[in-house]
Amino acid sequence: MKLELLKPGIAAAMLLYPAWQAFAEDGKVHEQVLDNGLKILVKEDHRAPVVVSQVWYKVGGSYEPGGITGISHMLEHMMFKGTQQYPAGEFSRIIAENGGQENAFTGSDYTAYFQTLEKSRLEISFKLEADRMRNLDLKAEELEKELQVVTEERRMRTEDKPRAKAQEQFNAVAFTNSPYQNPVIGWPSDIANYKVEDLKAWYQKWYAPNNTTLVVVGDVDAGQTIELAKQYFAGLKPSDIQPIKPQDETPQKGARKLTVKAPAKLPYLMMGYKVPVLNTAKPESEAYALEVLAGILDGGNGARLSTRLIRGQQIAVSAGAGYDMNSRLADMFLLEATPAEGKSVFDLEYALKDEVYKLQSELVSKEELQRIKAQVLANDIYQKDSNFNQALQLGLLETVGIGWQKADEYVRKINQVTAEQVREVARKYLIEDSLTVAYLDPQPITEAPKPAKLTGGHHAF
Repeated sequence: MKLELLKPGIAAAMLLYPAWQAFAEDGKVHEQVLDNGLKILVKEDHRAPVVVSQVWYKVGGSYEPGGITGISHMLEHMMFKGTQQYPAGEFSRIIAENGGQENAFTGSDYTAYFQTLEKSRLEISFKLEADRMRNLDLKAEELEKELQVVTEERRMRTEDKPRAKAQEQFNAVAFTNSPYQNPVIGWPSDIANYKVEDLKAWYQKWYAPNNTTLVVVGDVDAGQTIELAKQYFAGLKPSDIQPIKPQDETPQKGARKLTVKAPAKLPYLMMGYKVPVLNTAKPESEAYALEVLAGILDGGNGARLSTRLIRGQQIAVSAGAGYDMNSRLADMFLLEATPAEGKSVFDLEYALKDEVYKLQSELVSKEELQRIKAQVLANDIYQKDSNFNQALQLGLLETVGIGWQKADEYVRKINQVTAEQVREVARKYLIEDSLTVAYLDPQPITEAPKPAKLTGGHHAF
């Protein structure tokens, strides 16, 4: 799940920076690891009488072997099917009864569950999450119902969405042996053949305190919160979890191209270069330089893709760049675009490559670099306006193996990036030999029956 944050004016953010700097100093992260391996992170934020509790498991799509792709996502659905103490539906009913909200999400590198509650109701979250961490009641009949839900979800989110379909096929071609080649929701044949025994084995292996980080952010006392967490989680038994074997991507030796035919109104282009992330970059400054590079291309209305390809040449109706430096494994630097009327995906491909060439041959101006850095500061400041996003950042960094401490380094490391470093990573990584290109070839659209409403397991995929 990608969360989009509001991006207000940079000037306003700069005015607020001193106040937020003071808040950051007060918002210390308190960490404690229980004897059973559960890690607890608590950050106090007393601006409103609410609290967010998130439980992060170190397991997701990239942990799955062939044959059971998507099983982490399937188990996320099944986690709402109840325990002996709290049967199916009780978890959500109790949270709602207490005025709270709850949901879950699965990614390539994690599965997380969360609740937002009035601060005095935090104990309810701990009681329910601790129970289903080790006592989930997995039943074959419930799995059969949820299989229909996930199958329909896949159809609605991927099969019936041409861009999503192109992106899925792009990943399958771009990666040779990295588990990122598989969709988080799973391949259709794998979903169709899950057995309840598969879910039980996956649950028993990964859903354990020694594979979990509990993150709490809100109007709480850190010491009291940790003691409360101990009451419910300290007695849970850990699992014998062996480190998964390395799955380093085989070096690419030439450009890869694919065409995806699907019913669509417009063509679409997706390009990706293999790049390191914070976990794999040596030196790690390369990851921050790639982050700045993405901002130069797609950091708001003043960024290059918007000013040059959309408003300038009017060759594209949309264009973007993306880079996730917080992946567990090496990932991709992505470019995507939809051509304007009268233009083709090949025109766009040439134009995007020309923008890459300019980054490789010319230094970014001091003014442009400063604009991107100011925008990073603005985004970081306004992210802290949300308890959920603060917890999300801590949980994500800890779960993918970067460490939550890196959250406080982000702005400083971005501010250290130079124009020379941006040019160097463009020259080193945005090269033809590591490029994959996907073209969406629109096919005639036929009327499809209206999709059935999804019922059953709920989550934010």
